[in-house]
Amino acid sequence: MTRMTCLSINRLRPIRSTLGIAAGLALVSAATPAAAETPWFPMKVYDASSGTPKPAEYTPLPKAEKPYKLCILFPHMKDSFWVAVAYGIVKQAQAMNVNMTLYEAGGYENLPKQLSQFDDCMASNPDAIVVGAISGAGLSKKFEEAKAKGVPVVGVANPLPPNALPAAIYVDFVAMGEVTGEGLLAQAKPGDKLNIVTFPGPAGSGWAESFNEGFKKAVAKNPNAKILAEKFGDSGVAVQLQLIQDALQAYPNMNVIWGTAPTAEAAIGAVAEAGRSDMKIMSSYENQAMLDALNRGDILAFATQYPVGEGAISVDQAVRLIEKKPVMSLAQPLASAVDKTTVPKLQMDLVLAPGSWKPVYSVKAK
Repeated sequence: MTRMTCLSINRLRPIRSTLGIAAGLALVSAATPAAAETPWFPMKVYDASSGTPKPAEYTPLPKAEKPYKLCILFPHMKDSFWVAVAYGIVKQAQAMNVNMTLYEAGGYENLPKQLSQFDDCMASNPDAIVVGAISGAGLSKKFEEAKAKGVPVVGVANPLPPNALPAAIYVDFVAMGEVTGEGLLAQAKPGDKLNIVTFPGPAGSGWAESFNEGFKKAVAKNPNAKILAEKFGDSGVAVQLQLIQDALQAYPNMNVIWGTAPTAEAAIGAVAEAGRSDMKIMSSYENQAMLDALNRGDILAFATQYPVGEGAISVDQAVRLIEKKPVMSLAQPLASAVDKTTVPKLQMDLVLAPGSWKPVYSVKAK
């Protein structure tokens, strides 16, 4: 496997849930080539700070004024999407010469663990926290506690309630779901009956529901497209495989599977085993497995939100908040559908971490 698509949870998960685990985490020196030396920026985004998204370009500060201490919280590191976000965070932390420690909760079913890790972050006296929230609503009280103590919090990759935090970077998930629906309709032949089961991801995450909403909005434009069922579940391959196998039994006329990247990854084998060569498979977001599957012709398309860029921007937003400098309070990447015709134009270094990169959990400033 050339990239970290099916990562060992035991290897990646912090050894303990507390912050006294530095000895068990990999350290990386800030002397590594910096993100500022790559052509990531300026990155095209929408500035949605005012509530009305406007086209903009994002360029980070060249360096932080001091070697600040950032604490990073992720839902999990079970697929290369979050590895890509981590890569962007690590490279930008190196570029700006700040300290960073990252913790992951092990899955979207583990909100209590992320809440505990947030407490651990606060106890470590960070200058800022960056969080990929398992549930924005579920973390709302923690956000208020951080605000009361003067610790800025930045949201990365996953959606949050409006104005929940002083800064965030995440895509318009409804729009991202919509581009995949439009991509499906564009590849369908006139008169094709599209019998669809959606597998949006974990209920309550916010992004899963929004992806699903956008997809349904797009396919509703075709009277031959019908949503047979919506199956929510954790975005691990094992959970998604069980949901797909159940759907294959329950909906024999299903001929389109749309859902998360792990859904599509699981569907490829399940569909082959079931002898359903007629099945169309689409992913609502990107990871390395989706790129490989697209190149093999196993899926029709996937959508991207440029997770490496999201990670990098979140670090810059945190530094700007610490230094009380102007900050884009809501930056949104430009979602786009990727199929075989568009993949050659994709700026891949903003989508996936390099194949040779192994996740690290701490950056030590010079």
